[in-house]
Amino acid sequence: MTLSRTATRVPAAVPEAAIEARGLSKIYKAAHGQPEKVALRGVDLTVPRGSIFGLLGPNGAGKSTFINILAGLVIKTGGTARIWGHDIDRSPRAAAASIGIVPQELNIDPFFTPAELLELQAGLYAVPKARRRTGEILAALGLADKADAYARTLSGGMRRRLLVGKALVHDPPVLVLDEPTAGVDVDLRRQLWDYVQGLNRRGVTIVLTTHYLEEAEALCDTIAIINEGRVVVAEPTHSLLARIDEKTLIVTPESPLAALPPALSAPGGGEARLLPDGRIQLSYSPDRTKMGTVLARLHEAGVTIADLTTEQSDLEDVFLQLTRDTAA
Repeated sequence: MTLSRTATRVPAAVPEAAIEARGLSKIYKAAHGQPEKVALRGVDLTVPRGSIFGLLGPNGAGKSTFINILAGLVIKTGGTARIWGHDIDRSPRAAAASIGIVPQELNIDPFFTPAELLELQAGLYAVPKARRRTGEILAALGLADKADAYARTLSGGMRRRLLVGKALVHDPPVLVLDEPTAGVDVDLRRQLWDYVQGLNRRGVTIVLTTHYLEEAEALCDTIAIINEGRVVVAEPTHSLLARIDEKTLIVTPESPLAALPPALSAPGGGEARLLPDGRIQLSYSPDRTKMGTVLARLHEAGVTIADLTTEQSDLEDVFLQLTRDTAA
């Protein structure tokens, strides 16, 4: 079952940016013996309309502060933020109506049923009863058979899906998912992403924070990395992955090697090292060295290849390099 979209949530001029922050800053003042903390330092960030946008960063980088400012839970210190074209200061109600937040914490009242929770949430957003889609949302999330069960009887995965449902009751064009698959099993993670990708295909902009970097690499078309309150980088995923241009060959010789051949120890054609099991690891840049050159180097070294596998840099490599560089 698909969820309908309503035109009343979309302004006459649809914005190019689903979210736009300029010079956004947040300083938590010293209190209760704790020193002043700068959480955001002049963040400039644009989330393109219709994208699945990854917001990544280590713990304490400022991701949650950024999301909570958009949600109206934290008051910014400076800068501006717009959601679906609405300034969060000048048009707070319109901005709030344009975004749904799925928090990391499973904050669900255990004494309400899923149907009651969605109806209550719809009431908080002043959604008329005739336009509420409680049954439709529960069915789309695979919770129709749990509509009248107490929330305390739901599994962790069901509660996670119910949080997504709560964020969708007012039909927002922007959905923020804060660590939505933390602690859930592989099958549920796949189901949740299938559903989220379906929402995105129907025009909902998705903002995702996750510690599963392979998840962000597979799902997000644009990624921003934030560290120590600053945006380190924000660009299309394929461009980000190209920042570390390195391939690794794992060569299995016909017989395990006891020592690295001298010809492979010499500079040029990639960096070689002998692995404990007698295989050879060769790292090289495809931009500077062709694979044919690497294979010729192995031949000249007298290595007879029994098997060959390749590895390429992934988002984790990029993430670690960029966050390490900015922390230095």
